[in-house]
Amino acid sequence: MPIDWVALAGVVGALLVVLIPIIGLTARFALKPIVESFRAVQGSATRATLEDTRLLERLDALAERLDGIENDVRRLGDAREFDEKLLEGPS
Repeated sequence: MPIDWVALAGVVGALLVVLIPIIGLTARFALKPIVESFRAVQGSATRATLEDTRLLERLDALAERLDGIENDVRRLGDAREFDEKLLEGPS
């Protein structure tokens, strides 16, 4: 019994015309929750990263201000020592 290639191609074509949309719809509805959860995780990670960046910038600004205050205190201490030496008079 020989194979009728034309009939086989017709049957396969007819099955593919029906099955491809069914597979596509199934994949869409099956994968949609997974894709949405990935997007939610990515979005929250992006938001967290932006917030962390802002907090780090504020921390850097505070560190710079603290360095400035430390320099001012050190200069005040030096000035106080200088004034004390001046008030002591010649030794």
